[in-house]
Amino acid sequence: MKKTMFLNIATAMLVAGLRAADLSAVPQINETKEQRDERMLWFRDAKFGMFIHWGPCSVAQKEIGWGRNANRPWDINGIQIPRTEDPEYDNLYKKFNPTKYNADKWVRFAKESGMKYMVLIAKHHDGFSMFDSKLTDYKITSSPYRKDIVKQFANACHKHGMKLGLYYSTRDWYHPDYLVGDNAKYDEWYRKQIEELLTNYGEVDLVWFDHVGGFDWGKWKFDELFSMMYRLQPKLIVNNRAAAFCGPKTPEDRGPARPEIAKAARGDYDTPEGRIGAMNLARDWESCIHVGQGWSYRGEDGFKGPEDCIKMLVSCTTGGGNLLLNFGPRPDGTFAEGEAKVAHAMGAWLKKYGTAIYGTRGGPYRNGGWGGSCHKGDKLFLHVFEWGEKGLAFDPLPYKVKSARTLDGKPVVFNQNDEELSIQLEQAARDTPVTVVELTLEKPIEEGTFVGNARTNSDGLWEFGKILSENAKLQLSSSSQYDVAADHDKLFKGEKSKRGYAFHTGDEKTPWAKVDIGMVKNVKAVVIENRPGEKRTEGLILSTSEDGVNWEKSWHAIKWEPRWIVPITRFHAGINAPGRPVRYLKLETTGDKPRALILNRLTVYGDE
Repeated sequence: MKKTMFLNIATAMLVAGLRAADLSAVPQINETKEQRDERMLWFRDAKFGMFIHWGPCSVAQKEIGWGRNANRPWDINGIQIPRTEDPEYDNLYKKFNPTKYNADKWVRFAKESGMKYMVLIAKHHDGFSMFDSKLTDYKITSSPYRKDIVKQFANACHKHGMKLGLYYSTRDWYHPDYLVGDNAKYDEWYRKQIEELLTNYGEVDLVWFDHVGGFDWGKWKFDELFSMMYRLQPKLIVNNRAAAFCGPKTPEDRGPARPEIAKAARGDYDTPEGRIGAMNLARDWESCIHVGQGWSYRGEDGFKGPEDCIKMLVSCTTGGGNLLLNFGPRPDGTFAEGEAKVAHAMGAWLKKYGTAIYGTRGGPYRNGGWGGSCHKGDKLFLHVFEWGEKGLAFDPLPYKVKSARTLDGKPVVFNQNDEELSIQLEQAARDTPVTVVELTLEKPIEEGTFVGNARTNSDGLWEFGKILSENAKLQLSSSSQYDVAADHDKLFKGEKSKRGYAFHTGDEKTPWAKVDIGMVKNVKAVVIENRPGEKRTEGLILSTSEDGVNWEKSWHAIKWEPRWIVPITRFHAGINAPGRPVRYLKLETTGDKPRALILNRLTVYGDE
């Protein structure tokens, strides 16, 4: 690739960029709660969107960006390495001619599938622009297709009332100036591309950024970026990855020049990838998960089943988030049959149960293996995956239930008192994969309300497989006078200890517990339950190992919760794939002052 493919930005623009940007119109910094609620309303109501990863990579059935077999100027460890090329991948655009691409059909297809917004890749890590950028020749209008993909897509979204989202990877493994020197040339170039996208395609509702590199905030003018974006598109919603991977990671790395820049760059919502996000009623979030084997087109096999995708949508909704379900069209612009099957099934399900999804808010019960709850107006919806032998019981609800039925009209028996709310439904009236129960309340539930948990005998977390830890062995860094060895097995099975914990280390600065599940297995999740009200596990760290010698940090608790559900993934072919080989798990805390490590229950899920 030659530098001549990229047009120079005027020197005056570079000089102007040195001045502090005006951030007064940036909502993440300055808006009131009421203004934010109004701006985020359509996103919170939508629940379900379509992600589209597509480009020249589909010609070779390679993963988008990550399928480029060449050095990358920045990797996971932040090391600058020489840039190399992939002559095959870099020239796939010369064969990319999607003659069957019909943006109008795409949008109608998404609407029929129940989706309320769409996010299309405008540029991925491979640097190829799917729009007619004036700043590069490495773009769709240089391909045999010659036409602007994004323009047609934006026009179709506007025509059909579909919310329009555009994905843009700030990371770029193709551009010759990416992270070179102070990165000023590339930083200015990519911001001018964002300006093109927000100027030439009408109203854009959402920008989905995907990672920067280099760790150093000083290499990026995020103040200029956000100032420009909201000058052009005042109602814009932005995800949390505009500055993802910026440090500082080492003493040499610079942090943001101003605290408000970091606040703006955090965006409007979080983006758990390849998994269902943890329940969060305080911060907007959206899980992005692909239907096929990868993000982009990888052939005609290996698609998720419709029932699993319906459960993913329900779990995101009841957890307080959205689902952005990814599709990877064929190189000709059509969708694979496996994708169409999922989309049609979800559309049919939403026609029947959409009132219990759209416009709802997550809670007030914690979701999990049993299902989850959401509410809207005076309606509380229980989405049930698994029933206990005697139905389901919940922590008490501080609202009177006036009536109960399934959403298709079947009667539901319920009992409510100061101790609990219970519901029962005959086996024949239960639906697959989800039974939706509608409770009519005496008054609406306030948004963000959390009242407790389901009390069910079911241990299953359907998406993570079976329990692997019932016969696990425990090793502690130290023991406490309060520790009772007979309780240790209760960490894994049986009745929980009446003391409220299964083990209790001595006071240390770095107390730890190691768990051996007996042999290497494909672990997909770890559920960690704390002693009620006991917060000495704040900042808990979970590491995993195959041999007990080489450890990899898998998770770090951001805030204390009574129960953590920790998905275990491996980074494979550019995605976080569920499960990794694990035999040993280590739980530890660190701090300036000695403290004990106390846990109530640990359950490991996965496959043999």
